[in-house]
Amino acid sequence: MKVVVGSLNPVKLNATRNILEKIYGAIDISPRDVDSGVPDQPFGMDETIKGAVNRAKNSYSADVDLSIGIESGLMQTPHTITGYIDLQWCAIFDGDNITLGVSSGFEYPPEVVKEVLNGVEVGDVMDRITGIDNLGTKKGAVSHLSMDMLNRTENTEQCVLTAMIPRMNKDIYFLK
Repeated sequence: MKVVVGSLNPVKLNATRNILEKIYGAIDISPRDVDSGVPDQPFGMDETIKGAVNRAKNSYSADVDLSIGIESGLMQTPHTITGYIDLQWCAIFDGDNITLGVSSGFEYPPEVVKEVLNGVEVGDVMDRITGIDNLGTKKGAVSHLSMDMLNRTENTEQCVLTAMIPRMNKDIYFLK
């Protein structure tokens, strides 16, 4: 099976590899730098899903079986401290169908959300707060904030796996 991920981020590549190898065995996976068509910091479900779908479609070519797009975004969420929860969405495209999945969400500290609402990227604020350069391509904010009980790769695996559920159960999802 040949798979392309619409990102150069090693966390997204590793998470995709980890899940798809459990499902299919050995796979050929490669990164592709593509435009998400959304801002670097997406807000809301529509914008975040659009980014994931665009990444999947923009990385697809006839020589691959699946293309994967993964996008994180802040969703307005009532009853939270900041009013926002971060969720990762995965879109998987096979040339015909898109399937979607989402990770578990978590809330950033108020200082992070305040700065993001003023136009600063989450990664930049988290790098400054933690003192870790490029935290998002390493262990990730979710790992840092959960005290390593949930790492970014595991969190990303969740959205890839949930996007694969219809593909793992084609007989009940893709009815003709």
